[in-house]
Order: sequence, then C-alpha cells, then structure tokens
Amino acid sequence: MATATTESISVNLINALDDRGLRRTSARAAVTSRIEQISDAFTAEQLCRELPGVGRATVYRTIRHLVDAGALCKLPILDGAPKYSIARVEHHHHTICSRCGAVGEFRHSTVERVMRSLGKEIDGDIVGHRMEIFITCNSCLAASRSGESGG
Repeated sequence: MATATTESISVNLINALDDRGLRRTSARAAVTSRIEQISDAFTAEQLCRELPGVGRATVYRTIRHLVDAGALCKLPILDGAPKYSIARVEHHHHTICSRCGAVGEFRHSTVERVMRSLGKEIDGDIVGHRMEIFITCNSCLAASRSGESGG
C-alpha cells in the first residue's frame, strides 16, 4: 500500500479549500501546514494553542471546511471535544480510547459485508456510513494493571 507524503497531503488539504471556493490566505495555510505536521488526531483547541497568530474563528472554520470537503475525519470523543484526523483515501473506521482519547484506524471486510447485508433490508439506498468503536487502549490497560499491582 502506498503511503502519502507530507507534500501530497499538503496539496490535498489546500486543494480541498480551493475546491470549496475559498481563498488561499496565510492563516489558512498556517492551519493546513500545522495539521500536516501532526501525526495523531488533534482537537481544534490544540490547533488554536499552537497557532496563536491565527484567529480562533479561522481555525474552527478551516477545520469545518476540511471536514465538509472530506479531507478530515471528525471523531466524537466521550466527554470531550471532537478530535480530527486527516482522511485517508481508502475507507476506514476508528477506535477511540474512552480513557485517554487515543485514536486508531482499522479496516475490516466484515464491516463492509454487514453494510451490504443491511442495504438489502433498508428501504432506500445507503449513501455512506462511519463507525467509531470506543475502547480502553493497551496503554491505559497496562497503566491500570500496574496501578493495581503497585497497590
């Protein structure tokens, strides 16, 4: 499987804004550039803190435009602000740790088979779906186990 380079991600984010008819401004460029540098999921507040020279409204609007364009995935977090991650070309789903908020991605053919089966039972055409599975990640499990044994 080919992996996207930082350069190709950058072009896609900028093109997504262009495709929505938005001007290329230095503030939008700063937001998209910072998103490219983040390897994990992030919150809008995190971007606001890391980009003090960019207006809060610009950060939130740029994120919303990128989500609407399909360039970012918006992930609900239990008891917290949503997190975002760069959308992959291939269809995928997410795991979200209910303790620390860590986000993972997965693909599984069983999910797609279930969707095809549901499509036969649902009155109408399914035009899309998304799935987030809330978990306790291995790091949090290990921390809780070491806390129990350290007693």
